[in-house]
Amino acid sequence: MEYVLASASPRRRELLKQVIPEFEVCPAVAEEKVNTSIFPEQVACSLAESKCDEVFKKFPDKTVIGCDTIVVFKGMILGKPKDKEDAINTLKMLSGRSHYVITGVCVRNKFNIVTDYDKTEVKFNVLSDDFINFYVEGGSPMDKAGSYGIQDDGVVKEYFGSYTNVVGLPVTLIKKLLDGVR
Repeated sequence: MEYVLASASPRRRELLKQVIPEFEVCPAVAEEKVNTSIFPEQVACSLAESKCDEVFKKFPDKTVIGCDTIVVFKGMILGKPKDKEDAINTLKMLSGRSHYVITGVCVRNKFNIVTDYDKTEVKFNVLSDDFINFYVEGGSPMDKAGSYGIQDDGVVKEYFGSYTNVVGLPVTLIKKLLDGVR
C-alpha cells in the first residue's frame, strides 16, 4: 500500500517515518475554515478530513493521511500566529497556564475512511517578556498552532498525554487508524 501525507510540516514527516518508512508528501492548500459552533475536537477532525479529502482527489489509489493541530485555551481556538505581535500576545496569554492541544487525524483510501483525535494537556512555564521576545525573534513560533513548539527549550513545564500529539502527529493514533483502513 502506498501512502501520502497531506502536510508540509517537517515535524510531521519525521514522526510519520517512525510508522511508515516511505511515503509521498502532498500538502493540502485549501484555506482552513474553522467552524466555531462545534466542539474543538470536532474542529480538529473536520480540518483533518478536509485536508485528507483534498489530497485524496489527487491520489485516489493511495492511502492519504490528513492532520490538523489546534490549541485550545479557555474554549478559544488558537491557530498559527498571523505575525510576530500575534505570537507575542499568544505566548503572554499562555504563560504559566494550562491549555489543550488537539490533533485531528483522518486516514482514507478507496476502501475506507477513519477519523479520530488525540488531546494533550500542556502547562507552560512562566515566560518573561525577554524570553518571549527572544523566542519570537528566533522564528520558531511562526508556523505552529499556539505559537510554540513543545520541543523548544524553556516553554513547556509539563504535559499530560502524548508528546507526539503536541508536535503535530500522534504516532499511537496514526498506527491505530492505519490498522482501521487496512
